[in-house]
Amino acid sequence: MTGFYHVCFVVPDIERAMDDLRRAAGVEWSAPASDRLGEWDYRIVFTTGGPPFIELIEGPSDSPWDASKGARFDHVGFWTSDVRQGSRRLEDEGMPLDFSGCPYGRPFAYHRMDSVGARVELVDFARQADFLDRWHPDGKPMPSIDETSTG
Repeated sequence: MTGFYHVCFVVPDIERAMDDLRRAAGVEWSAPASDRLGEWDYRIVFTTGGPPFIELIEGPSDSPWDASKGARFDHVGFWTSDVRQGSRRLEDEGMPLDFSGCPYGRPFAYHRMDSVGARVELVDFARQADFLDRWHPDGKPMPSIDETSTG
């Protein structure tokens, strides 16, 4: 299945996680960015070098990226041409919606995938150009899950 472009860990200390993964796996990082969604301030960073990316998010307690009980693998991210339609499909497949950024003006959604203890993230394909400009400026466009899924 393509459209896949990253894995994400939520972490209580983004610099420590970046350093550990750099030493363990030799990955390089973009500079972390700070952002806000709703009432939550968070920090985010992606590896350089192209897909698949590793994403780290450091978020506050009670946020969608709460790591107050320790770092954890959080989600697998995919591009989609329609977040709402993709969310309906995942719900029909038994993966309930866990959090949607859509009400906050951010076209993404997390769905629980209890069989692996993580979430699936769908991100609107329309955001890909901005993503590439910010995190992978020399990168080529990536397909969406809808373009490559066989059903």
